[in-house]
Amino acid sequence: MRPIVVALLALIAWATIPLASPALADEAVSLSGGYGLLNAPRAPRASIVLIPGGNGHLGIRADGSFSSLQGNQLVRTRKAYAAAGVASLVVDSGVSVASAVTFLRQRFNRPVTVAGTSRGSLRIVEALGARPNGIVITAGFLDQVRGQIGSPAALPPTLVVHHRRDGCRFTPPAGVEPFKAWGGARVRVMWIDGGTDAGDPCQARGYHGFAGQDGRVVGVVAGFARGVR
Repeated sequence: MRPIVVALLALIAWATIPLASPALADEAVSLSGGYGLLNAPRAPRASIVLIPGGNGHLGIRADGSFSSLQGNQLVRTRKAYAAAGVASLVVDSGVSVASAVTFLRQRFNRPVTVAGTSRGSLRIVEALGARPNGIVITAGFLDQVRGQIGSPAALPPTLVVHHRRDGCRFTPPAGVEPFKAWGGARVRVMWIDGGTDAGDPCQARGYHGFAGQDGRVVGVVAGFARGVR
């Protein structure tokens, strides 16, 4: 059975990953174009590049501190991936995503997945030249991503995670099935239900940002990242 199928079957139970211990500290790593925030377990089974949404600018400093986007879904859950056995690397807006893929592959010699959320999904195409083992699109700009990539033949194994009640005008749930039809067998979809909804429908405190469902999202994405080859 193909690894992506095995990984997705393992996720049917929607296992919830607890948030990582606060003792785990961010490590600032220098990449092409700026810094990234690395969180890694002692012996990771896989690794993942996390591309935040919005303007993507965290303002990461050499000491690992940063000034913006603390509430972004991929940023706020970055340490939970390490707890799930997956080294995570959050990239700042100026960083080459391809360089982040190369860094993780060289550092850990494990499969590398690239995940982008909301507007950050538009940067996933930057990584394809570095041949990531998988990509994850959460609350993504799916029509635009499809246009950027052009041919589904360019897709590695791909997971789309979307909330059934996402109210952001740029990321309607109705866009998921056309993307799946375009990508064919390369694309798998996981729907999220429930949680809380507050504030701007395109921001992180509502269904668009999977508020109240972080454990489910991390469980699904980490399981996928551990399953790709």
